[in-house]
Amino acid sequence: MTVDLPTTSEDAVRQADPFAKIRPYHDDEVAEVLARLADDAELLDALTQFKLPRLARFSPRLARAIAGFAVRREVRGVTSVYDFQMRIAGYMQRMIRTTTDSFEVDGLDALDDDTAYLFISNHRDISLDPAFVNYALYLAGRDTVRIAIGDNLLQKPYVNDLMRLNKSFIVPRSAKGKRAMLAAYQALSAYIRHSLTMDQHSVWLAQREGRAKDGIDRTDPAIIKMLTLARRHVDKSATSGDAIGELRVVPVSISYEYDPCDVQKAHELYAMHTEGRYQKVQYEDIQSIVAGIIGDKGRIQLTFGTPLTTDYDSPEAVAAEIDRQVLAGYRLFPSHQLALEASGKAPELVCLDDVTEADREQFRQRLEQVPTHLRDWWLAQYANPVLSRAGRL
Repeated sequence: MTVDLPTTSEDAVRQADPFAKIRPYHDDEVAEVLARLADDAELLDALTQFKLPRLARFSPRLARAIAGFAVRREVRGVTSVYDFQMRIAGYMQRMIRTTTDSFEVDGLDALDDDTAYLFISNHRDISLDPAFVNYALYLAGRDTVRIAIGDNLLQKPYVNDLMRLNKSFIVPRSAKGKRAMLAAYQALSAYIRHSLTMDQHSVWLAQREGRAKDGIDRTDPAIIKMLTLARRHVDKSATSGDAIGELRVVPVSISYEYDPCDVQKAHELYAMHTEGRYQKVQYEDIQSIVAGIIGDKGRIQLTFGTPLTTDYDSPEAVAAEIDRQVLAGYRLFPSHQLALEASGKAPELVCLDDVTEADREQFRQRLEQVPTHLRDWWLAQYANPVLSRAGRL
C-alpha cells in the first residue's frame, strides 16, 4: 500500500516551473519587479549617492523620493523584458559613443539568424562582455541572449532583480558542500539545455569563472563538464561530443584596446604575488561594473567563431577548441604590442606596423598613471595576448 503525501504549494511551483529560482524573469513578472525596484530603499540610496550626493547627505528622505520618482518615470511604459532591454539599448548606444573609439563585429553574419547558440566567450569585464554580445545581436536584428551570472554578484535584492530583468540566470557559486554544488550544477546544466533545445533561446556563458585578470584566456574544462551533465543524465551513452553538439557552442572573442579596470586588476595580481591572497572589499564587483561602463575603452572588437561539432571525446578537447578559436579571433591592438615592447619580453614578437605616434602617446599617458610597483602586472595584461597567440604561454 502506498500513501500519497500532500503536495505543498512550493512543490507545486517547482514542478510547474523547475527553474523558477535561477531563470530570468518572464514578461508577466515585469510589472511587479519594477514596482518593487521603485520602492527599494537600497537601490534608491545607491542612486542618490551617485546622482544627488549633496542632497542625499543633507536630506536623504527627499533625495530618495526624487530617485523613486525618476525610476518610475524611466520605466513608464515598460511591460515586458523586451521593453526593458530596449531602454538598456539606449544607454548602450550612449556608452559606446562616449567611452569607445569604435565597435566592430565579425563573423556573426555566418551564423543562422533563426538558430539558438551557446556563445562562450573570453571574460574581461563583468557586465560588458555579454552586453557587447547582446548589442551586436541587437544591431543585427536578432534576439538577445540569456546571460549566465554568478550568484556572488547578486548580494543585493535589487541587483538580483535588475540582472534577471535583463535575461540573466543564476550560476551557483555559494552552495555549501559537494552534494549541494552537484545538485545546483545539474539544475544549471538542465536550464541551459532547456533554453537552447526547447525554448530555442541563445545563451551567453564565460569560458571560466571570474575575469582573466592577467590577459590569459583559457577555458575551464569544468565548465564543459557542467554543460554535459543534463544530456548525460537522460542519455548515459552520450559522449562529450554528443552533449556539446546539441548545444551549438560558438566561441566568441571579445577584444578591448584598453580595460577601464586594468589598474585594479594589476593591484589584485600584485597582492596575489606578494601576499598569496587578495581580499575583496565589500561590493567591489559592483564598483568594477560601474568602472567598466564609464571608463574609456578605446576600440572594441567582437569576433564570432564557428559552431563546434560532435567530434570531441573529452571536455578538455572541447575546451582546447574554444581556446583555439578565441585566440584566433582575438584582435591585437597597438596597446598589446606597445605593452610587449615595454615589458622587454619576446622582442621578436613585437609588431609596430600599425602603431601610430598617437597610439604611442596614449599608451604612455595611461602607463604614467599606473603606480610604479604595479606596472609589470599592468603591462602583462596587455602583453599576454600577444604571447598567447604565439604559443609562448
